[in-house]
Order: sequence, then C-alpha cells, then structure tokens
Amino acid sequence: MTLAAVRRAEAALLLPTYDRQPVLFRRGSGCTLYDATGRRYLDFLSGIGVNALGYGHPAIRRALGQQAGRLIHVSNLFYHDYQAALARRLKKISGLDRVFFTNSGTEAIEGALKLARAYARLHSPNGHRPRWRILALENSFHGRTFAALAATGQRKYRAPFAPLVPGVRFVRFNNLRDLERKFDSTVSAVLLEPIQGEGGIHPVSPEFFARARALTRRANALLIADEIQCGLGRTGRYFAYQGYGIQPDVVTVAKPLAAGLPLGAILARERVALAFHPGIHGTTFGGGPLACAVALEFLETLERERLLARVRRLGAYFRARLEELRTKYDWIREVRGAGLMLALELEFPGKAIVREALARGVILNCTHDTVLRFLPPYIIQERDVDQVVRTLGAIFARVDAERRSEKK
Repeated sequence: MTLAAVRRAEAALLLPTYDRQPVLFRRGSGCTLYDATGRRYLDFLSGIGVNALGYGHPAIRRALGQQAGRLIHVSNLFYHDYQAALARRLKKISGLDRVFFTNSGTEAIEGALKLARAYARLHSPNGHRPRWRILALENSFHGRTFAALAATGQRKYRAPFAPLVPGVRFVRFNNLRDLERKFDSTVSAVLLEPIQGEGGIHPVSPEFFARARALTRRANALLIADEIQCGLGRTGRYFAYQGYGIQPDVVTVAKPLAAGLPLGAILARERVALAFHPGIHGTTFGGGPLACAVALEFLETLERERLLARVRRLGAYFRARLEELRTKYDWIREVRGAGLMLALELEFPGKAIVREALARGVILNCTHDTVLRFLPPYIIQERDVDQVVRTLGAIFARVDAERRSEKK
C-alpha cells in the first residue's frame, strides 16, 4: 500500500488518537529507518526509547528466530525457561530481590501502586487505617491507564478523564519544603522519575531524591522509581537511580527491555514483594517466553558490547555538541539530561523544527511543547551525532535569521 492508501484506511478504521507524521516506514537497519520510497532517516528517537539496539541487531534477530520456533506463549499458570533467568539478571543489575513481569510501562506502574497499597495494609498497626496516599511530582508522566494517569502530574493528560483514582497528591518538582509539608501519616509511597522524560528531561535533584528516601524509610513507606524511560542503560548506568547512590524499594522498567517486543517489569525488595501472594495480581501476556528470551539477549548484549560505557562517551560528546549550538543562539534556554537521554529547550514551540528535521532525514521529537528530546539508540557513532547537529545547525540558522528579521 502507498502512504496515501494507508492514511485513508487508518482515517476510516482507527480511533483518532495519534497525530502521525506523513511517513510510511518499511524497514530499518542499525540507526537508520527506510520509508516506502527507500529514503533514509537517521533515528534519534528510537521508538521513544524502545529500540536501544537500533534495528535488525543480529543478536536480537537470532534470539527472536530461535525462540519463535520453540514457544511464543504459555500461560503464567505454568513454567517456562526464561522468567527466572531474566529475573536473576535484573536482580543482579538492580540490587533488588524479586520481579513481576508486565506487558508495558503503564501496567508496571499500576502494579507498583497496588503493591504500595498492599504493603501499607500488611504493615499497618492494628486498629489503624492503612496508609493509602501516593505522593507524585508535578510535571511527571507515568502512563495512560487510570492509576498511572492519576499519578501523572500534567493536567492536559488527566483532565479529559476525571474523576480519576483518588489518593494522589502532587509535590512541586525538586521542592524539599513542599515534599516535607505533604508527606504525612497517610502516605504509602513516593513515586518519582529520577529523570522526567515526557516532562522535558528534568533530573530530580540529589537533595530531593535523598529527602524522599529518608522520609519513606522513616515512615516504612515505599520509594518507587519510575525508570521506564531513563532505565536499562539510557543514562550510561543500568538505572538512573544508581547515579544518586540511592536504592529505591520498587523500580518499574519497560521500553527497551525486550528490544521492541512488549515487556515491562516491577522490581522490588524482598520484604515489599511479599505483600503480594497468589491470586492478588496477575497478567495474561506479561513475561511470555518470546519476550523474556529476547530481553535476556538484550541485557547480555549491553554487557558483551560494553554499551553502557559507549552511552556515557557518546552522551558526553553529543551534549558538548548541543552546548555549542546553545552558545550561538540566545533563544536556546538549556541543554540537559544524562547519557543518551538529552534535551534542548527552546523559547518557542519546537514542532516545526521536528517537522523540518524529518524533511531533512533526521527523526527526533518535541515534548512539553518547547523541548527537543533525543533518545537515540545506544549504538550510535560520533558521525551520527555530527549529522544531527549539522541538521539542527542549518535549521537553527534559518530560524534565527527569521527571528532577527521580525524584530527589525
């Protein structure tokens, strides 16, 4: 089918939930996507952080082919070879003890919030109402299902579906006083992204993270780290919280875990995990043999190809190149992020720049209206960074000339 035919079919058949770019992709290789006409695009979004090994990685293709020929799905009422093996690997890299597998990040958040309620109920003194509130952060994004949405600190996502799940209060981002004021005896958990992703690549401050850890530990409440976008190597560490030297009680992961297949996970400390028991929570598809086998290969590839060190090195190089652009244009407010999770914030909306970059063969996106977000595959090279910076430089030069002309 042609792009026009696909667009007509989708307009007639799908719920209108996506404002798609007018490109029909057919295949990918490495960091490059190819559309239906054969045109190449350098992908610096990687499926919003999903395709961390790019496209067609030989180890992933091999794992997919081998496991697809053996067993794709089996009910969680039975055993298969890969859940325990993958959980063991996640335990080793996270420092946590137990794992529950989901299909997506938002399901991992839902399960983590249920776990917080179950833990609070189990550990409430006799005669006391269990702690039930969740503290989340303003500007956060945790998913689109009801509890995850209720904990998302951006009104534009919540308002169309109100009323949502009750019990969530929002704390001003990195505001210690507001955190301390709102943390009381009703709080069962603090939920935060160590680096806010959709909210514009904003790292939580070390002081805020440490205070959240201290408050939750003292009250026997849970500290939940949402690492769905910033985890599994994106910052140059397995988990962003490791850069703070802080150990959460619960961690959620998803996006790159199964290299493009749907898979998420809840990781938890032993004492916390045991608040769940058979029948209290479950999933039909989460943790299937195909996704888990591929996820094992993804984690083994990170280690075998030393990709965490590569992410740190290329991330530093990319950030330095973006800083060069910032020094040239006073309408670039800030460059921020860590590893290959970077942002360039503008003084004006960035969607037009995203569209022009796409027309020039570079894929990126704009989040929070004014923030250009970069989540490239971990396998990029310096020449790929240079191509993106050259493309942005050409666009920015035109934009700057127009802005100067308008001021005259």
